[in-house]
Amino acid sequence: MAASSVNPFLSDSDEESERRSRKGKDVGAPGPTPPPAAAHVPSLPLSPQLEAGYGYIGGGLREVAAAAASPLGAEPPRVSLDTMAAQLLRDQYILTALEFHTELQEAGRELPRLRDYFSNPGNFERHTSTPPKDLAPAPGQLNRAGSISTLDSLDFARYSDDGNRETDERVAVLEFELRKAKETIQSLRANLTQAAAFTESDVPLQERKNYKSSPEIQEAVKPLEKRALNFLVNEYLLKINYKLTSITFSDENDDQDFELWDDVGLNIPKPPDLLQMYRECGSHATSSKEMKDVAVEVEPNELDILPKVEELATLQKPQLEEQAEIVQELQDQLIVLNNEKTSFATQIRQLKSEIEALKQQNFSAVVTTTDRARLPPAMTEQVPQSKPMDSGEYLDIRNFENNSCNEEIIIATSCPIDTNTDSTSPVVPSVTVATLTPHHKKETEPATVRSQSAREPVQFDKPNRTLSPAFHQALLSFCRMATDSRLGAEVSRIADSEQCVMLMLGRCLPHIVPNVLLAKREELIPLILCTACLHPEPKERDQLLHILFNLIKRPDDEQRQMILTGCVAFARHVGPTRVEAELLPQCWEQINHKYPERRLLVAEACGALAPYLPKEIRSSLVLSMLQQMLTEDKADLVREAVIKSLGIIMAYIDDPDKYLQGFELQMSALNDPSERVINATHQVFLPAFAAWTTELGKLQSHLIPTLLSNIEKILREGEHGLDEHKLHLHLSAMQSLIPPLFALVLKNAPFASKAKLQGEVPQIEVTRFPRPASPLQDVATIIGSREQLSVLLQLYDNQLEHEGTTGWENLLWVVNQLLPHLIETVGKINVTSTSCVHDFSRYFWRLCRTFGKIFTNTKVKPQFQEILRLSEEAVDISATAGNGVLTKATVPIYATGVLTCYNQEEDRKLLVGFLEDVMTTLSLSHAPLDSLKASFVELGANPAYHELLLTVLWYGVVHTSALVRCTAARMFELIVRGMNEALIDKRVAPALVTLSSDLEFSVRIATIPAFGTIMEAVTQRELLERVKMQLASFLEDPQYHDQHSLHMEIIKTFGRVGPNAEPKFRDEFVLPNLHKLAISNNQQAVDTKRLDIAIQLFEAYSALSCCFISEELMVCHFLPGLKCLRMDMEHLSPEHEVILNSMIKECELKVENRSVQEPQSSMSIAASLVSEDTKTRFLNKMGQLSTSGAMLANVFQRKK
Repeated sequence: MAASSVNPFLSDSDEESERRSRKGKDVGAPGPTPPPAAAHVPSLPLSPQLEAGYGYIGGGLREVAAAAASPLGAEPPRVSLDTMAAQLLRDQYILTALEFHTELQEAGRELPRLRDYFSNPGNFERHTSTPPKDLAPAPGQLNRAGSISTLDSLDFARYSDDGNRETDERVAVLEFELRKAKETIQSLRANLTQAAAFTESDVPLQERKNYKSSPEIQEAVKPLEKRALNFLVNEYLLKINYKLTSITFSDENDDQDFELWDDVGLNIPKPPDLLQMYRECGSHATSSKEMKDVAVEVEPNELDILPKVEELATLQKPQLEEQAEIVQELQDQLIVLNNEKTSFATQIRQLKSEIEALKQQNFSAVVTTTDRARLPPAMTEQVPQSKPMDSGEYLDIRNFENNSCNEEIIIATSCPIDTNTDSTSPVVPSVTVATLTPHHKKETEPATVRSQSAREPVQFDKPNRTLSPAFHQALLSFCRMATDSRLGAEVSRIADSEQCVMLMLGRCLPHIVPNVLLAKREELIPLILCTACLHPEPKERDQLLHILFNLIKRPDDEQRQMILTGCVAFARHVGPTRVEAELLPQCWEQINHKYPERRLLVAEACGALAPYLPKEIRSSLVLSMLQQMLTEDKADLVREAVIKSLGIIMAYIDDPDKYLQGFELQMSALNDPSERVINATHQVFLPAFAAWTTELGKLQSHLIPTLLSNIEKILREGEHGLDEHKLHLHLSAMQSLIPPLFALVLKNAPFASKAKLQGEVPQIEVTRFPRPASPLQDVATIIGSREQLSVLLQLYDNQLEHEGTTGWENLLWVVNQLLPHLIETVGKINVTSTSCVHDFSRYFWRLCRTFGKIFTNTKVKPQFQEILRLSEEAVDISATAGNGVLTKATVPIYATGVLTCYNQEEDRKLLVGFLEDVMTTLSLSHAPLDSLKASFVELGANPAYHELLLTVLWYGVVHTSALVRCTAARMFELIVRGMNEALIDKRVAPALVTLSSDLEFSVRIATIPAFGTIMEAVTQRELLERVKMQLASFLEDPQYHDQHSLHMEIIKTFGRVGPNAEPKFRDEFVLPNLHKLAISNNQQAVDTKRLDIAIQLFEAYSALSCCFISEELMVCHFLPGLKCLRMDMEHLSPEHEVILNSMIKECELKVENRSVQEPQSSMSIAASLVSEDTKTRFLNKMGQLSTSGAMLANVFQRKK
């Protein structure tokens, strides 16, 4: 059976029947297979675990046991080895199966099932993820370590040893796996070495000849050679303490581990270090041998000799025929090559003879025609020049060494010619004349590409000497010049055109950049960019731009700006086609780079290059790149840069089909978890997208209505829990759209065509518009200029004041659709959500301030007043019937978002009157005061409105109705925090004292929370004493002894302000009075009142238990008060009694510890630590009160 068809978990019956049927088919005889001779199975002693059936549920091993227990006379059936192996694997007896597999291997009877199982690492993988319960592995399934390096970290002790042997089995299997892994590693390394062994025989013969004849031509370094040399170089640098150089070297080769030689990948021992190799290189000198090239002539008939017939006797006839054909082909090729060689040799001889003849003629002509009496000291020679501009050739001063002695023209053609030039254009080699002055100074003059008539010929001085050319050449050989290396070859070449300069820079820059310090590499940016702009080779330009984007491993902000400046300059110079073909691929390559600084460079480059790209690329490739980075990148800085670049892209997209994609990007950016990204969205992306939306005519038809629909959806879904953060994001987006909406109204106004700049333009008031979040949200920026905006504003106000909105579609949409929709949405807000009310209030405030005072007074306020119905005639009717609108968030948003837009006297009067009417109406109609409280909280956050609020409250203090006075007393509590203490002393305290002596007890009681807040927020000693006296009068005056609601309010206030009030007030006033109230409550006859007071006392003591209480107060007031409270709870609330018992024990234990462990003088530090610990534990236990009454008994139990 093939190994691939072995199933280690196939059932016994199926597999055995399949095997028998297959065997019967193979033999050809039907019927059962006869049993083998050795069918007897010896009896095996079973351990108690085996006898109990541990792991032997059924199958082959149970049959073995049954066979062992059968009588001697009965011959048990034989169980096949494969069946036993399958049963062992099924029952997870892996160690037994491994031993069984080893013994079979040694006996030469290996089973395919076991071999496949143990050679498959997947059978021993440990999966880190937790599988579902229904897919959990069997209890005996082995877990395999993820790698060899984690074997020591495996925690085998966590597996129980009771009733299983998994630990020993796992160790054995892992040891076996380790051996197999090591063998695999060795074989892979051997294969790697063999594959990497690039022997000389693999190199073509002509290439080897080039390497030997031209030492400057270096054979390409192989990857394994490079890694080995890198390791040795780094080792040498560390040995001589060049640590900084070693670190830089390691950074530039970050793909190699320099601490482990095996990381090189070679299956060879480590070579000696560089120093030892250098010292030993001279000891292996070999005698130099003279080498000569010898040509051997081969006759064609010599190749016709074939091997002997005896040697070919063993070969088959097809092979002989094939070899004969190959030999014939080679003979034909050899004949052709020999003919070509002969013809070339003839041409060479002819050319040499012509050259020699020309030399002799030239030299003799110079000598014979010279008249020494008439010759000047120096002779000159004129050389006509002709060369095209794009030939890419240069001066080669190396040729001067061999030819200057003959005073001849040097033709240098070694500069590479641009392969992109037109093949049909004539290419003429450049001509350069070089000579040596009598002062042994080398001078070279580039021959410019001009006709002889266009410029004067180049002149060279000639020495008036008669030395032989051979002597000149021998003499100049003493000038040592390094022209054999790459750098020497570059130095010896002088460019004679701009193109040759670019070619030289393209060759040299890749070698210069790695040797420049990382901190100074930005100095190379101009050089790289100029070369990349002007270089004729596309491959070289691509390499240079790649160097630019990889110039610095992690560029900082200044370096990125420098690179981006260079990219923009490059784009301006080369045009959109090359930007798309050369710069964008560099960005695309680094879009998923591991360093966020590099991805940040890509994100910023997309925005910077947007104006210089083809419009199709902006709206397709670049937009897709930025969208991918926005959704996938995890770095906040990168996503922030992406958002800014998207804003720039939005200003250059003119494809309407991309609008929905832009809208999705906007919503994705608004839902980003990073605050930086959201701020960038409001400052850059949203204004740019709104500008494009305005041009498309979708600002009022799609963008704003969609955001409003999303806000309504959030409010509907927030009935059970409002997502305030999400609502805040949408309302912030709506605020960012107010400036472009107003600009749209102005641009499409009936007077837009009349707005012309003529004469002096009045200045716009500084406070006319709210301060914009960014310049892109400034209305003047959107319109074009402040002067143009000023003219439009004048016409806008005049139109609203005198002519109205007739025919003004954009403004009518705001008045008839946007405002009613917003006001309706405001009525659905939960008024107790402070942040929600604040966000809507800020939106209306910005809307009214942007559209102006006339618009607010004539369009916004009437719509609110119509809904609130607060005219003078309707106040009395609302008071009797109850006005439901006044209890909604419409009241605080109208008061704080609309009425506070302008701060003139008439506006303040209108706000005061509105708040007075609301307070009166809600009080008289016994309606909830949440809307009024929200208004006071929102306005009280701004100190500029404290005086105004006190004016409103004083109206309530002197009101004839006790209900209104009671409401005013409760409102004082909301505005005291954050108010100036002088204002509290002069305005708040007298008003509260007046109300505390009111004829109605309900009004007096309503002042208690405000007095408590003053005790919590004020530090002025005299004011605190006055408040303390007033509260003491409430407790000590006999007329209040039976006032149950007053006691309830005082206890609640003590529990609220006690932890935050001054310790002296808490110790001298709060704790003693709570103790008195607890004692008096024990004598309360009415159980309902007694329970109400007890619950309030319980909450007050719970809050105060978190404070530091001295031992004296603990013993005298706190513990006695708790015990009195426990007496009440024994009869009224047993669940609270359990908690009180634990609190009492904690306090008693605390007192004992203080008295035993520490002296009284040093008690404060330890006590504060204990109280902090008690606070934490108590709050945790209090959180469990509402879960289950059955658990209360164990809430305060100490851990054992």
